[in-house]
Amino acid sequence: MSIITISRGSYSRGREVAEKLAQKLGYECISRDILLEASDEFNIPEIRLIRALHDAPTVLERFHYGKERYLSYLKSSLLQHVQKDNVVYHGLAGQYFLKDIPHVIKVRIIADMEDRVEEEMKRENISAEKALYVLKKDDEERRKWGLQVYGTDTWDSRLYDMVLRVKSLSVDDVVGILSQTAHLATFQATEKSLKMVNDLALACRVQAKIVQIAPSITVTANDGVISFNNADGKMVLAPGLLSELVAISKKVEGVRDVISNIRPASELRDHVNPYHNI
Repeated sequence: MSIITISRGSYSRGREVAEKLAQKLGYECISRDILLEASDEFNIPEIRLIRALHDAPTVLERFHYGKERYLSYLKSSLLQHVQKDNVVYHGLAGQYFLKDIPHVIKVRIIADMEDRVEEEMKRENISAEKALYVLKKDDEERRKWGLQVYGTDTWDSRLYDMVLRVKSLSVDDVVGILSQTAHLATFQATEKSLKMVNDLALACRVQAKIVQIAPSITVTANDGVISFNNADGKMVLAPGLLSELVAISKKVEGVRDVISNIRPASELRDHVNPYHNI
């Protein structure tokens, strides 16, 4: 079985595609639900989390390590869902968070601006000019978000396995195509790809627990063994912080052991520089 992520703009029929596809395949369909779960688990007001994730990237910078914190919460919540497999996810950042998992089908649903404007006018009871302004602003904010957080444009087709346009293809046509794709051998879960999901989910759970006190540390997992890492190798841990991080991590279900690839500050103090007094 497989996991399907659907990236979409406002009023591009992506939600409708996701819901119909999940029903056809008998999969779970998720989107805003994971935001609610993240809010509950990490005690964050839902509206604050939604704003930070859906508005322009500057919103994230208003909070202390906002980007790292909110992304870790969202990613952890999403990974807990996809561990169960057979999921259609339509929402923010699925193509980023799950990009290295082989049995994930990454899809972008697009629609012509004229059709989107008509739909926005109908639903919001606004003029064509206002609808066009709102849609363009929303598109620009989503693109800024992807560029600032990941350095990648969400409109870049290289992020996806398929880009499908709802115009000549109806919603039902798109659902049919994706349903057939989900049954291809290429996108079936294997023992190796399921292990990748489980390792990533565990790493994300730990990351979300420690991000407030150690936002610069990245976490990886391998069969229940957690590793603390940092990108440039220059980070050091303050006295007592490593033991605190280990204690927090070991309380997370599934963690068997913790390895740190970051040097504690005490090691630096113990190091003697033979040239210090020259």
